[in-house]
Amino acid sequence: MPLTLIRRPITNRFLRSFLYYVPYVTLAVMTFPAILSATDSPLAGATALVVGIVAAWLGASLPQVAAGCCGVVFVLELLLA
Repeated sequence: MPLTLIRRPITNRFLRSFLYYVPYVTLAVMTFPAILSATDSPLAGATALVVGIVAAWLGASLPQVAAGCCGVVFVLELLLA
C-alpha cells in the first residue's frame, strides 16, 4: 500500500532490485509446499521436484518439464502404493 502513494519513480537500486524479485519469491513460496503435498507420497513429490529442476536446468521447455514431472509421480505412485 505505501508504494501506491509514491508518485516519483523509485531510484534506489537496492529497493528496485528487491521489488523486482518479489513476484518470483511469492510464487516459489506458494508452489514448493504444494508440490510436496499434492501427491500421496512426499517422496514422489520431492523426486518430481528434483527431476523438474534438472530438466529445466538442461533447457527443457515447460511442457517437457511438466510431462516429465507428471510421469515421475505416476510411476512412483504405482511403485510405492
